[in-house]
Order: sequence, then structure tokens, then C-alpha cells
Amino acid sequence: MKFFIDTANLKEIKEAYELGVLDGVTTNPSLMAKEGITGKDNIMSHYKAICDIVDGDVSAEVVSVDFEGMIREGEELVEIDDKIVVKIPMIKEGVKALKYFSQKGIRTNCTLIFSAGQALLAAKAGATYVSPFIGRLDDISTDGIGLIEQIITIYRNYGFETQVLAASVRHPMHIIQCAEVGADVMTGPLSAMEQLLKHPLTDIGLEKFLADYAKGNS
Repeated sequence: MKFFIDTANLKEIKEAYELGVLDGVTTNPSLMAKEGITGKDNIMSHYKAICDIVDGDVSAEVVSVDFEGMIREGEELVEIDDKIVVKIPMIKEGVKALKYFSQKGIRTNCTLIFSAGQALLAAKAGATYVSPFIGRLDDISTDGIGLIEQIITIYRNYGFETQVLAASVRHPMHIIQCAEVGADVMTGPLSAMEQLLKHPLTDIGLEKFLADYAKGNS
């Protein structure tokens, strides 16, 4: 399973990259705004800065909701760097844009997926990735991991090459559950990745090893 980080914070992206497990980055307008990145030129420059850090795909989201606007924005975004994947919302015009970009050989990430039906449409339109938001589904007492599993089953039934990118990951158990059901990618915060490192028995064991070593070399 690939690990993407869901942020626009360059420091966190560098930390995840240096950890040695980072495969890519996802961003959105809200994450850009959180870092104080506003204005088209600043946003485009920030995407380039992200691409300069990582080796893998960087999802860059369009803000238009009409077909022509999505195409214009997407074509501008892919000029930034070869790593850019155009992030398209799951709406009617978005599905049309997915098809257009697929025919042009431009990679896409269909975002704001909340049902298997939406994921099926995105795959048929040629999306490279689909992003089901598991955390937001959990927030409304719906089984987010169950949706990931359902989408994977459908894709396997028909041989779709679209990758299932589990988004809105909140904590380490989400990551483990995504791996258990076979998600292609998960995207979440640096904190969730770092929490995978932690276990009290590891801390206790290391403390004992170091203490025993110190005794033998005192």
C-alpha cells in the first residue's frame, strides 16, 4: 500500500519523506488556505515546491465546477511538473473532465467519493485514482472502511485499473484497516503515520536493552 501525506505543509512533507515511506502527496484548497497559501500564482508555486521534495504523485485540485474551467485548470496544473495528478470533484461535469483527461493521457484523482456508485462512474470515465473519504463517513456513523472494501471488490470484478486511494484517514487504525482490505493508497496526516511507530512494549524493551548495556559497560 502506498503512503501519501495529506497536507500542504512543506515541513511535514519533508519529515514524511525523510522517514523513508512517503510515496506521494494530496492537497486541496482548504489545506492550502490553512498554510496561508492564497492566490493562483502562489498556489502554483507551492505545488512546484511540493513536487521538488517528493518522488511520487502530487494531487493538485481544480476549483472550477464547470467542464471548460476544469479542463483549463487541469492543463495548467500538469505544466507545473510531471508528478502532478489533476484532482477532480465527483460531479457530473467532473466525470466529463475525467474522460477528457483520460483520453489525453493526463492522470486524475476523483475526489469527494462517498459511494460505490460514484467510484464506479469515476473508474468507467478513466480516473487514475478515486478518493473515498473514510473519516468523513465515520463521522456520520457510516462504515468508511466497508466502502473501501466494496469499491475494491467492484474494481476486481471488472478489471478496472483505477487505484483506490483511501482519503480522510484520521488515525493509525484507519491505516491498518485500509491495508487489511487491500487499498492501493492511503492518504493522511503525518501524525497518523508516526503513530504506527509506537508501541509501549517497544519502549519498555528498548529501555531494558539500553540499561543492560550500560551495566555491562560501566
